Amino acid sequence: MEFSPKILVVDDEEGMRFFLSEALKKEGYAFETASDGREAVEKLRSGEFRIVLMDIKMPRLDGLLALEAMKAFDPDLLVILMTAFGSKKVALETLKKGAYDYFTKPFDLDEMRIVIKRAAERCRLQEEVKRLHRRLDEETPVILGMSPAVRKVLDRVRKVADSDVTVLITGESGTGKELVARAIHRQSPRRDHPFLTVNCASIPESLLETELFGHEKGAFTGAHQQRLGKFELAHEGSLFLDEVGEMPMGMQAKILRVLQEREIERIGGAKPVPVNIRIIAATNKDLAQAVAAGSFREDLFFRLNVVNIHLPPLRERPEDIPALADYFFRVYGEKFKRKATRLGDQIRAWLVRQRWPGNVRELENVIQRAVVLTDGDVLDLNDLRDAMQPVGGIGQEQIPAGDLRSQRERVSSDIEKKLIEQALAEEKDHRSAAAKRLGISRKHLYNKMKKYGLV
Repeated sequence: MEFSPKILVVDDEEGMRFFLSEALKKEGYAFETASDGREAVEKLRSGEFRIVLMDIKMPRLDGLLALEAMKAFDPDLLVILMTAFGSKKVALETLKKGAYDYFTKPFDLDEMRIVIKRAAERCRLQEEVKRLHRRLDEETPVILGMSPAVRKVLDRVRKVADSDVTVLITGESGTGKELVARAIHRQSPRRDHPFLTVNCASIPESLLETELFGHEKGAFTGAHQQRLGKFELAHEGSLFLDEVGEMPMGMQAKILRVLQEREIERIGGAKPVPVNIRIIAATNKDLAQAVAAGSFREDLFFRLNVVNIHLPPLRERPEDIPALADYFFRVYGEKFKRKATRLGDQIRAWLVRQRWPGNVRELENVIQRAVVLTDGDVLDLNDLRDAMQPVGGIGQEQIPAGDLRSQRERVSSDIEKKLIEQALAEEKDHRSAAAKRLGISRKHLYNKMKKYGLV
């Protein structure tokens, strides 16, 4: 069924209400009428109106005061005002107070139809965005675990979500930092607005500024049209700066200015653009050490680290492994339509004994591979051991023989090479995505690929 917003028509003149009602009826809109601003505000509280078509000059409560009350009640409401005074000053005042558009009486009926149609399309897009966010919330994995460490993380997420404070999420690669960032956004007043991610480690420095700030048409060779950056696209939502510790020093200064001024300048732009966003950052580095080493700005560190949420590695919370394994097993069993229905106690115990250097991400990958490999109704321990082979070439419980130092270096190199090969295969040779999966910069990945003859 096609979405059609309900409209409230507000005018103190009965003839104008009748005229507008007939016009809306012909266009197929559902509507109601009110004779002044006070009645309109009362109806707004009890009805499902998405668009208001309202006169400015009315008794009891005029259009401008009614507009303020309506927008306070429903910020997404689209209010179109009508005035017999063709003053530009009045028009600008209505827009400043949050009006979607305005007409000057007498107005052209075709023009009114176009504006209302545009407002209806805006409402439809708002509904679609909300629907997609609800779907994303349903599909985004929850933070699983009952360990004291996870309960502490969830408690802190709950406490910071309602505020707009900047949050720095720390922890090793694969612990689920982006998941925590999404949880903060989902529980915040910005939940119906965008949540965008920028991986500072996977984007070359030459492209990172455009990615964040956008550019104007003709700003440089190849800039054939204007492009909005992530700061503008995330307006009224949240921007997640992943691996912020990899950000170049020059870019750090520009990010600091955005945090201070709440405005950006597109590359090639002549004027600042205000942005209303919440910044959530994450890193697997010790930023305090990076500040001491001179590779990260101290002032930016303090701006980002208003509230810190630390995610401990999986090896420090083994009691969470069974719940995580069950979740991934169910998800991938449904996805790949496998017969296996449950994890046995022996498997759970074996999973808990592993070290999981890749944390939750590694556990997820192993369960995913095991689900694909199994043929039975119950996942076999051998399926899991086979699933571990691509990670290291040997099972985690085995120890290679020979000189400890040389074997350690050889095994470490073998594991590193296979991890890189696996990440590149899973990301279809997309290096930036593979680098993100591995938790390293794109340049670091390229150097490793050269080392192992993978270029």
